Amino acid sequence: MTRLRAGVLGAGAFGRIHARKYAEDSRVHFVGVFDPDDERAGQLADTHGAESFASLDALLAEIDVLTIASPPSFHAANARPALLAGKHVLVEKPLATDAALGAELVAIAAANKCVLACGHQERLVFDAMGLFSAPERPTRIESVREGPWTGRSADVSVTLDLMVHDLDLALKLMGRNADRVAATARAEHGKAADQIVATLGFGDAEAVFTSSRIATDRKRTMRAVYPSGEIRIDFLARTFENTTNFPLNAAFAETRIGADPLGANVSIFIDAVLGVAPRPVVNGEEALAVLKLALDVDRASGLPSHS
Repeated sequence: MTRLRAGVLGAGAFGRIHARKYAEDSRVHFVGVFDPDDERAGQLADTHGAESFASLDALLAEIDVLTIASPPSFHAANARPALLAGKHVLVEKPLATDAALGAELVAIAAANKCVLACGHQERLVFDAMGLFSAPERPTRIESVREGPWTGRSADVSVTLDLMVHDLDLALKLMGRNADRVAATARAEHGKAADQIVATLGFGDAEAVFTSSRIATDRKRTMRAVYPSGEIRIDFLARTFENTTNFPLNAAFAETRIGADPLGANVSIFIDAVLGVAPRPVVNGEEALAVLKLALDVDRASGLPSHS
């Protein structure tokens, strides 16, 4: 079998992980990387015996699949030429920072028969737990996703940076879009929210999400209340408490997917490109729905989505 030729745009923390996942996959030849920081790109390329390219166009000419791990405000601008060139694209979250641009990416991917995936890999954690097979819908979801300031993804709001994970999970668990959105936020390092609390209505159900990148400590938790009980998840400890009768997998963190959701997301993206899987974990349409909801939250807060 001819191996897929893969490239990575962005040689930061996530770009390095994606490059390693491609290099470790026997179905893939990791060709190389483009990053405006030549030194950083060169170091990543040397690590895998790959090439550091001088431009995105030069990289696109040599690959079949591309991971985009650039700052969020550049996601759409980088994905567009790749999809127009017929390349399959995995975009780290969020899909874009503008709903119209996100919709354009989805349309281009469909027209060119390209796989368009997004890096909402927290969904794989729930899949490994077995939570998506629950016979009930939640009546309430409470989530906290926060940590200290690092400067990462500071070009966008904390909603697009962190809360998008919980919004994606909520849309999947609730099985519908939100019909009510309210939010309060605080900006400390720019114009966009660095801390935000959002309350979303899903018919008779409600979700309250708190996200912060200016907190003292890291915290990643979710409480999902069901008619038959509740589930409390600690994403950092990779554990949960379950008072429902749902047969969840307490050893989910020891499964292949639960132990490495980002790696599993890349692997399933490759499966989708090769036709082994019918679709990626989160496709373009689903990522666009998350983006639209995140932008609604920012609008409700009165703060912009960009710093």
